[in-house]
Amino acid sequence: MTKGYTQREDIDYNEVFSPVVNPSSIRILLALIAQYELDLDQLDVKATFLHGDLDEEIYMTQPMVFKTAGKKNMICKLKKSLYGLKQSPRQWYKCFDSIIRGKRYTHSHYDPCVYYNKLPGGEYIYLLLYVDDMLIASKSRSAKFEMKDLGEV
Repeated sequence: MTKGYTQREDIDYNEVFSPVVNPSSIRILLALIAQYELDLDQLDVKATFLHGDLDEEIYMTQPMVFKTAGKKNMICKLKKSLYGLKQSPRQWYKCFDSIIRGKRYTHSHYDPCVYYNKLPGGEYIYLLLYVDDMLIASKSRSAKFEMKDLGEV
């Protein structure tokens, strides 16, 4: 079990801040949806924090289900973040940002959790990120289904 409460700043982690979408960005998106008759979907990314790579060396005791005779005192070195670690939300955001930019999305200069992409037909797809929840708005259903694949990442 991860014991994030035992982590010490500058030893076990350096940075924990992870941006979340600004409420005014959500209101603007809702106005765009109403004005341009866009479709809106919401999705939740499964096992969110398991996608972030750790920058620090973190160790934890073995989960009880993995302990075997003669190896009960072994510890695990974590490569990926887990729920409960202080840096997990930040590591997830960094991972998501890297993936979404690789798909040619741009993030807003005013809100780092607002992403958009101009589609071939001249329409836009908008994506707002709030930790592990996303709002996706577009007229193009196929572009939105591509984004839903991120929920399976």
